[in-house]
Amino acid sequence: MYRYDEFDARIVSERVAQFRGQVNRRLSGELLEDEFKPLRLQNGVYLQLHAYMLRVAIPYGQLNGRQLRRLAVIARDYDRGYGHFTTRQNIQFNWVALKDIPDVLESLAEVEMHAIQTSGNCIRNTTSDHFAGAAKDEIMDPRPWCEIIRQWSTFHPEFAFLPRKFKIAVTGADHDRAAIRVHDIGLHMRQRGDVVGFEVHVGGGQGRTPHLAALVSEFVPETELLDYLEAIMRVYNRFGRRDNKYKARIKILVSELGADEFRRLVREEYAAQREHEKIALPQEEIARIHAYFAPPELIPASGPNEAFEALKVEDKEFARWARINLHPHKVDGHVSVTISLKPIGGAAGDATDAQMMTVAHLAETYAHDDIRVSHAQNLVLPHVALKDLPDIYRELKAAGIATANESLITDMIVCPGLDYCNLANARSIPVGQAVQQVFADPDYQEDIGRLHINISGCINACGHHHVGHIGILGVDRKGEEFYQITLGGRADEKAAIGDIAGPGLKADDVPGALKRVVDTYRDLRTDKSELFIETLARLGHEPFKEALYAAD
Repeated sequence: MYRYDEFDARIVSERVAQFRGQVNRRLSGELLEDEFKPLRLQNGVYLQLHAYMLRVAIPYGQLNGRQLRRLAVIARDYDRGYGHFTTRQNIQFNWVALKDIPDVLESLAEVEMHAIQTSGNCIRNTTSDHFAGAAKDEIMDPRPWCEIIRQWSTFHPEFAFLPRKFKIAVTGADHDRAAIRVHDIGLHMRQRGDVVGFEVHVGGGQGRTPHLAALVSEFVPETELLDYLEAIMRVYNRFGRRDNKYKARIKILVSELGADEFRRLVREEYAAQREHEKIALPQEEIARIHAYFAPPELIPASGPNEAFEALKVEDKEFARWARINLHPHKVDGHVSVTISLKPIGGAAGDATDAQMMTVAHLAETYAHDDIRVSHAQNLVLPHVALKDLPDIYRELKAAGIATANESLITDMIVCPGLDYCNLANARSIPVGQAVQQVFADPDYQEDIGRLHINISGCINACGHHHVGHIGILGVDRKGEEFYQITLGGRADEKAAIGDIAGPGLKADDVPGALKRVVDTYRDLRTDKSELFIETLARLGHEPFKEALYAAD
């Protein structure tokens, strides 16, 4: 993984010292909250419903054991014993006292971490495929380019105060696990002969006006990528609306101009770049960054592992976990392991300090010191030998994080909602927990198969409800919480925005209504291999709407 150079270290250290002074002035009353707000947002500090919240950047979702141990210590010493992993592959601490935040940032800097550009109208953390560098279906590893984009975008003077926040995602596999089509810019790595490049999608996003990104270029060579990104950003900076924050995202600009006109403006801006303005990105520099992401030296294994196969026979729970939470690796005899942070009755994405310590130990001992955060709010060990899985499973089970539900119906994306967020209209966590209880039986979950439920507590869509196979949006109606259901969303290479099924439901009615929808699917599918989203596409939404609103 990438290691800080002297410039990274100095930038982060100077920012911590600067923010310490700003916090001291706020605490003394020299700065009022309105004056402090733009300063704290530049350092990942939000004012939530009950307290300040600190969002820490995890670039492209990659951590090592030392970094995760430090996050665990922060959770234990400065928070309430846990952290919350987000859909942006970051971590949030909800209860850190303002006076302690400079100390927390200084502690993070010691392990090459920070909170810069995790908030505000700037280019946020670049996200990627959580199996990058390991996935069997990967064409190329996208992480080096995520790092190059991080270096280019950090403190970029032109793009520090954009019309609105800006998010970039990169994937290197045909199967999109990074949701690139619902990002402001989505990059899909491609290869033409010996030339590596990017298919560029622009203008995706969720929130109150969800859009899928438009294809702006079918192929931008890697050496030209940063210049092309600058052209897109300059068009956005020039024409993006600043008079209305609800219409300030680039998705609105692309929609209002039309994809063809936006594409023309980008080509025009790109062509206008003079030679001395272009970003010299020589092949040697590209190679240098790539070297940081060289895969671990794994020894291929031929045939099954006896200990692994024997435990699957002896232990049905282990066998289920192995079926569901393991993923194919490009090296024989190895897998990638999803560590579910969605135990039945838990809060999605939360991990205690002790659980983080366990994962750090497992990564250091068995997984080449590599940990990933998925945009579905889980953790991943990307490089694991089959022979080590029994030991890993035993430790995960002891820590309470061996739930076998990756991509099943209880593996929900859930935003913090009204329990924490001052923007929320409704609670998300209790609704998610109630839905989990209805589908808690492991055999029932496995029979249902891959089905994504996403829950948001407000129209800002931090829970990605628009792209859930079933989406749930909390809304407020005269002080009462209702939940609007959408059907048919998806975030992969066949990305789609879900359609609203009908009137909102009361919280108590949601679990039963979803059970009727799911049982209708089980009755109507051709066989168990046909997924919910496929049955929905084949039959249309009407049978499922009828089930949703049928009387118990």
